[in-house]
Amino acid sequence: MSRRAGGKSLPARVVRGVAVFALCLTTCWLGLVMLFAWVPVPFSAVMAERQIGAWMRGDVAYVSHSDWVAMDQISPHMALAVIAAEDQRFASHWGFDLEAIQQALRHNETSNRVRGASTLSQQTAKNLLLWDGRSWLRKGLETGVTLAIETVWTKRRILTVYLNIAEFGPGTFGVEAAAQRYFHKPAARLTAAEAALLASVLPNPHSYRADRPSGYVLRRQQWILRQMRQMGSESFLVANGLR
Repeated sequence: MSRRAGGKSLPARVVRGVAVFALCLTTCWLGLVMLFAWVPVPFSAVMAERQIGAWMRGDVAYVSHSDWVAMDQISPHMALAVIAAEDQRFASHWGFDLEAIQQALRHNETSNRVRGASTLSQQTAKNLLLWDGRSWLRKGLETGVTLAIETVWTKRRILTVYLNIAEFGPGTFGVEAAAQRYFHKPAARLTAAEAALLASVLPNPHSYRADRPSGYVLRRQQWILRQMRQMGSESFLVANGLR
């Protein structure tokens, strides 16, 4: 028999269990989004993923870490560099850049190299609460978390969290840790050239190196610097409430 006396069928119990789990997970995520609107982020999901992966490989020396700093302790060059490099419409969109998505779809139809269109908001959502990799499930969850942080957080807060949890190299998360590792100085003292170099590795910090930049990374650094100048440098941040 598929149904026990006085009980529910197995499929019904499975569906109910999945629904309860999804509700609990959603509640947890919303609680964290509310909390991190004010509280520094101590650890992200991607940091945890990297740390667990290192332990599974037997690499006990690997440590994922981030040294949280407020926006006024980050060089304005760094804030502008990541916007110039990753999401130039960050200040005006609501979490998703529809124009960039359309451009990426057209590009991917004719090219073997897949181009993404994730905004800084989407990258923050993924790094903070989800996992790395490509799947429709993760993308769907990322959409929901992105809408939540765009609703609850200010753009300045999204940018602050992004800069503190972005991966700049193996085991190096956040701009303060990156500035100390690669330039032996605090994030507040990064120059425009140093900020552009850090931003140039963000598409793939495991292949691109800030300490040993390839020709591609150096060309990307120069492109980012030109974009920063065209955007108006620090005045862009001030005008959009990001500084």
